[in-house]
This record gives sequence, C-alpha cells and structure tokens, in this order.
Amino acid sequence: VQLVESGGGLVQPGGSLRLSCAASGFTFSRSAMSWARQAPGKGLEWVSAIYSDGRTYYPTSMKGRFTTSRDNAKNTVYLQMNSLKPDDTAVYYCAMGWTPDGIKGQGTQVTVSS
Repeated sequence: VQLVESGGGLVQPGGSLRLSCAASGFTFSRSAMSWARQAPGKGLEWVSAIYSDGRTYYPTSMKGRFTTSRDNAKNTVYLQMNSLKPDDTAVYYCAMGWTPDGIKGQGTQVTVSS
C-alpha cells in the first residue's frame, strides 16, 4: 500500500488549496479513504472521509470549508480547502479507510500565514 499526498504549501489567510493523494497497492475503488491533519504540538485530527461510492462525512468542526472527493479512475482522493485560517496550519495526511487510524501517507505541509 502506498499513499502519496501532494498540493500543500504556503497560502495566505482566506486562500484555497487542493490536496491530492495518489493511492496504489490496493483496490482503491473499493476502499473508503480519509483525511486527517496534525498541527504542531497537537494530536491527529480527523478532517473528512469518503466512501467508495462517493458519500462523504465531515466532523462537525470541519463542515463548510473543506470538501473531499475522489476519482476512482485515477486512484486519487482530493481535499479542497477554502477560506483557510492560520489554525489550519498542519501536516495533512490521507489514510486508507473510513478513519485515519490505518495506513497513512507521509503527509503534506500546509501553512496558512500572511
């Protein structure tokens, strides 16, 4: 199993980023996927999840600004992040499964700062 996140970077408050996660080594189209993040000095925080059929779930604290989607033909899951705030600064991980407790990628750094 390999998960490779990309798309992170430095963005100003109010800006947007789209993260991608390319998956390989398993039947992606049959697997739920999730996103999580870890801010400096904090624990892992669940950001979103998406079933194999495209149904999504967001914890209450994440609703409204983040949207997750997937392209099963490309074995890729996405996280669109809008209206970013400094508190969104973190390493973002994609994970195999509905929750981020399983196999994760190496992460991509997102820094929100002016």
